[in-house]
Amino acid sequence: MIQPVPMVEVWRGSILESLHLGHAVICDSAGKVVRSWGDPDLVMYPRSSSKMIQALPLLSSGAAAKYGLGSEQLALACASHNGAAIHTERVDRWLGQLGLGDADLRCGPQDPDDRPEHERLIRAHEKPCQMHNNCSGKHSGFLTLNQHLGAGPEYIDIDHPVQQSCLAAFEDVTGEDSPGYGIDGCSAPNFATSLKGLARAMAWFASASTRSDRQSQAAADLTAAMMKHPELVAGEGRACTELMRAMNGRAAIKTGAEAVFVAILPETQLGIAVKIADGSTRASECAIAAILVSLGVLDPGNPATRKRLDAPILNRRGIDCGSIRATAELRF
Repeated sequence: MIQPVPMVEVWRGSILESLHLGHAVICDSAGKVVRSWGDPDLVMYPRSSSKMIQALPLLSSGAAAKYGLGSEQLALACASHNGAAIHTERVDRWLGQLGLGDADLRCGPQDPDDRPEHERLIRAHEKPCQMHNNCSGKHSGFLTLNQHLGAGPEYIDIDHPVQQSCLAAFEDVTGEDSPGYGIDGCSAPNFATSLKGLARAMAWFASASTRSDRQSQAAADLTAAMMKHPELVAGEGRACTELMRAMNGRAAIKTGAEAVFVAILPETQLGIAVKIADGSTRASECAIAAILVSLGVLDPGNPATRKRLDAPILNRRGIDCGSIRATAELRF
């Protein structure tokens, strides 16, 4: 195994205070690794960065068309959202279209990251429900596919037709047999792959519009939905939302737990996958921003970029104490 390499530095004054190591891969539309850092063969869980892949059967099966899903619902199927009203209200309407409700979800309740919704629940003496779960859009997609297939209610079980459809799609686009799976925070299986397999999948998404098969059309539609509705993919203040807005339709990006980040670049038909070894989100956001800047799709001067790349560290009085920077290796 090749060791992770330095990717993100945290400076305080003139001293390097912390250092985040990681791995990253860029693949082209042919699945070839065009650049890598660390170990491209690292076996890892993509976590929520693979939601676009998990949503492929929703479209390729015909379920999305059958139930009249629009681009907002497709974006939510790929989302790790904040649980804001713009997210939960849309999930609620989506489930209503299916004749289903919160109790049919299997993702579990989650206190919303959205502060206004969090405070509303407190004032109303209400508890969070499953629609507040950041994965409720993905699970609504699972339920839509499940209803289309006429399968049983426990759609998160590994041997359920919904999850077997996701596994088939996952192995198809990564170009690898998955060595296994873990249970994600939302209770659904999360299939392992190599980092280059994940980057290969993102490049496959990036080049989807050049192909005419049903699976590729599904990938193109999901990518377009993410870029059209960045506020639904994550939420205000979040890296996915702010950086996609900054790139204005040039890339779709998605974070995953434990410091995974991926990017789909349709213009250049490239796919990117990043994994920070210590699981630090601040490092994965900085690393993906640095790579996107180096590839020319993200403006280094945009406020959304500056918030994460060469970002100042301010103390509680607003004094600039240092910065979070990408290493020289990521600036190519």
